[in-house]
Amino acid sequence: MTFDFERFWETLIYRSPPHAWQHLQLVLIPLAVAFLVAFPVAILLTRPRFSRYADRVMAVFSSGQTIPPLAVIAIFFPFLGLGRRPALFALTIYALLPIARNTLAAIKGISPEVKEAARGMGMSPWQVLTRVEIPLSVPVVMAGIKVSAVLISGTAALGALIGGGGMGAVLFAGINFFRVELILAGTLVIAGIAIAFDRMLSLIDYLLSPANLRIRS
Repeated sequence: MTFDFERFWETLIYRSPPHAWQHLQLVLIPLAVAFLVAFPVAILLTRPRFSRYADRVMAVFSSGQTIPPLAVIAIFFPFLGLGRRPALFALTIYALLPIARNTLAAIKGISPEVKEAARGMGMSPWQVLTRVEIPLSVPVVMAGIKVSAVLISGTAALGALIGGGGMGAVLFAGINFFRVELILAGTLVIAGIAIAFDRMLSLIDYLLSPANLRIRS
C-alpha cells in the first residue's frame, strides 16, 4: 500500500472541510441535547423528593453506553430510517451518561456545611441551588461534558455508515479503497475536532468556574 502525499494534502485541504462541518454538527447537536436532558435530570435527582429514583435513572443512562451505536440505529431504524436523524439520536444517547453522572456527583459532593451556611444567610432553596450548588459544581460538570464531547467526536465517524455524513465518509472511503492517505486525513481531522472541543470547553470551564476553583489548562 503506497502513500500518495499529493492525494493526502488534497483530501485534507479541499475534500475534508464539508465533511468536517457535518462532523462538527454530529458532535455539537447531540452534545447540546444531551446537556439539556442530563443536567436538569441530574439536578432533580439530588433533591430529596427525587433522590430515591437516582439509581434507576442512572441505570437507564448507563445502558445507553452498553449498547453499540450501530445497534441503537438498528433498533430505531423502523422509526427514524437512515441518514442524520438516527446518527444524532444514537450519539445523544451516548453523551448522556458522563454529563448526568458528573452533575450528580458534583452536587452531592458539596459540603452540607456550605449549603447550611447559605440557608443561614436567608437564601431560598432555589437561590442555594443557583448561587451555591451549581457554581461550585461547574468544574466537575464541565469535565463530564468534555468526556462526552471527546467520546462522540470519535463515535460520530460511524454516522457515515448509515448516510449521516461526517469525516467517517473520508475514513471509510480510505478503508474501502485501501488508501492510507484518506484514512490518515480522516483520522487527523477527527482528532483535531476532538481536541478543539476539549480546549473550547476548558475555556468555558475557566470562565464559568468561581475564581477560587479556576484551573488553567
